[in-house]
Amino acid sequence: MNQLKLTLLLTLSSLAIKNDCLAQTLKNTNVNYPKTKKVDSIDTYFNTPIKDPYRWLEDDRSPETEKWVNTQNETTFDYLTKIPYRETFRKRLEKLWNYEKITAPFKEGEYTYYYKNNGLQNQYVLYRKKDTTNDEIFLDPNTFAEDGTTSLSSIHFSKDGSLAAYSISEGGSDWRKIITINTESKKIIEDTLVDIKFSSIAWKGNEGFYYSSYDKPDGSELSAKTDQHKLYYHQLGTSQKSDKVIFGGNENEKHRYVGGYLTEDEKFLVITASESTSGNKLFIQNLSTPNSKLITILDNFDSDSYVIDNIETKLFIVTNKDAPNKKIVTTQSTDPSPKNWTDIIPETENVLSVTTAGNYFFLEYSIDAISKVYQHDYEGKLIREIKLPGVGSASGFNAKKNARELYFNFTNYNTPWTTYKYSIETGNYELYWKADIDFESNNYESKQIFYTSKDGTKIPMIITHKKGIKLNGKNPTILYGYGGFNISLTPSFSTPNAVWLEQGGIYAVANLRGGGEYGKKWHVAGTKLKKQNVFDDFAAAAQFLISNQYTSSDYLAIRGGSNGGLLVGATLTQQPNLAKVAICQVGVLDMLRYHTFTAGAGWAYDYGTAEESKEMFEYLKKYSPLHNIKKGIEYPATLVTTGDHDDRVVPAHSFKFAATLQEHQTGTNPTLIRIETNAGHGAGTPISKTIEQYADIFAFSLFNMGIKTIKKL
Repeated sequence: MNQLKLTLLLTLSSLAIKNDCLAQTLKNTNVNYPKTKKVDSIDTYFNTPIKDPYRWLEDDRSPETEKWVNTQNETTFDYLTKIPYRETFRKRLEKLWNYEKITAPFKEGEYTYYYKNNGLQNQYVLYRKKDTTNDEIFLDPNTFAEDGTTSLSSIHFSKDGSLAAYSISEGGSDWRKIITINTESKKIIEDTLVDIKFSSIAWKGNEGFYYSSYDKPDGSELSAKTDQHKLYYHQLGTSQKSDKVIFGGNENEKHRYVGGYLTEDEKFLVITASESTSGNKLFIQNLSTPNSKLITILDNFDSDSYVIDNIETKLFIVTNKDAPNKKIVTTQSTDPSPKNWTDIIPETENVLSVTTAGNYFFLEYSIDAISKVYQHDYEGKLIREIKLPGVGSASGFNAKKNARELYFNFTNYNTPWTTYKYSIETGNYELYWKADIDFESNNYESKQIFYTSKDGTKIPMIITHKKGIKLNGKNPTILYGYGGFNISLTPSFSTPNAVWLEQGGIYAVANLRGGGEYGKKWHVAGTKLKKQNVFDDFAAAAQFLISNQYTSSDYLAIRGGSNGGLLVGATLTQQPNLAKVAICQVGVLDMLRYHTFTAGAGWAYDYGTAEESKEMFEYLKKYSPLHNIKKGIEYPATLVTTGDHDDRVVPAHSFKFAATLQEHQTGTNPTLIRIETNAGHGAGTPISKTIEQYADIFAFSLFNMGIKTIKKL
């Protein structure tokens, strides 16, 4: 053996021994958690005292909380950096993510705009071109902040395209700033608007625009309660302080979410007003008549309804009023109350979503969470079914009334996002853009199964894995779920999940009750006093995977974010032996106090609150993850993730849950919290941070399943 080969062999042997030693050290050593102090704090609900010793961690402005965050991160990253293949995951994620991505184009004024990412840019760049001219950068959010943590949230153009207003998010916060520019010169034309939250931007000619926000709260803007949403009108060239309140602000009438938008012809201002995340009042104002008053369409929160289009005074409304799966109705703007509604597209047994383009409706029906799309005219007549490229999720199908073509996207769990150009008149379409990604989609397969939950309800689940996989109970598996807020989980490609699949992993997504996959009834079946259905559905999905030998408890990770973080927290406390690993991301974990932070009170439709009744308090207390951690139990290896700027689900949920779990965890399974700094609930997170986070999630999961090595791709 020559000297070079001998040296190489010794080096590789040394690395292997080093990795084994690191792995053994991590496996056999309890994590030395930072000590979290306790402070007496007790709330009383219906004569029941509830201790909250980590309440002090709710103060996100406190130096003590900042110190706790830093020491927890030190402990977490000390653990994660010792996992031998964490860097392998990071490099593969970076390599796979490094491909050009282009969105569907859209026309504004004389220009065609589109977003593009060259590969690893932290934020997508907005480009434009005019006719045959060369493409130019219009806005580059990567220049907004050196670390890429300021993102472009949205951009809205005036009708003639000469002006644009765009909103930015700093550090992932839901609070926004609005900047107005001349599109030809790209120069800012007035002072920046600030302190704007949960808002669209709706131009009225070139004069000004509508937007929504709350009064700046007392205390921390990242955690203090925001309860009264208002719709404002901003006149260009005037101070924000003089902006007129168009709707909201009545203390006797709570509206936590208020939105305003204009019909394409700018004839009507449409206003939606909600007290929670489900159900809205609906109003219109005829802007073609000076000083016209608001006209009420719906004066209650019993349905989800919105105006999708108009022809002169004829309105088209999408609603689930008396139609849980939604329908389209038409009415006259002069008296648009429900008694005057006429069905154009009646309700069917499948859930409906509607877009418009070229004076046609495009109806996307979700059938067992799979898309089917139909084109109808404004009289309700079927023009054609659009035969999609495969079985999966289709989106887009929207354009202006004068458009002759539109663009739509198609994807599923093993097919990257692909964009098609569609002729509105002929129904023909052609490939516009396809991802050139280093992933062999044909080597993987997805199949939908139906399993039985605890109460006998059939639940769909899509399972994706490499073809020819052996069902021996030893496949590393991530089970993902959400189950809330009428949100549907439909098949879509994910670059991180592709990396998981390449390592022989299984990725399973269960369509739990509480979501929107089967309409309003499915949603309601997972809310308030029926919330346990969601957790039972998730646990039954895990049991199906185990009993059918896809995996076993030792190789199963449960994962979810936000309401899905609640799902994971409830599952790991109710059934600690179900999974080996739990990944709880930006979770709602304190169910007795969630409604006291930011806009959390608006989630009461799904959750209820601890104050509304003794029955509701007892029910919430029974499943609240924070309040059901017990001493003497070995919980799964748990990685809690959150962002220090998350003002949607404040990080205090995760802080208190992690501290309590660290206090009570029995055995050697680690309980770690990974706190991303200068990051929020997820939207606008730089690609660099996202890659790091997924590398940590996958490495933590496989390592705690006892897997010592992974493939280098």
